[in-house]
Amino acid sequence: MITVTRLNGRKLVINAELIKTVESNPDTTIKLTTGDTMLVKETMQEVVELAVDYGRSLRKLLPPT
Repeated sequence: MITVTRLNGRKLVINAELIKTVESNPDTTIKLTTGDTMLVKETMQEVVELAVDYGRSLRKLLPPT
């Protein structure tokens, strides 16, 4: 899960695994696999970094093989 900020300043937590696309036009638009779309204050690069960090945190929880 990642925390982002709606344009009205309210915080929102979304499941990073559901992110389909992130666009900047000029506001950052996140489209989810569920069909939902949201505009956020974070830049496209910030959203990508949050999602990558989330994925890394999940891999740290996996037992060594």
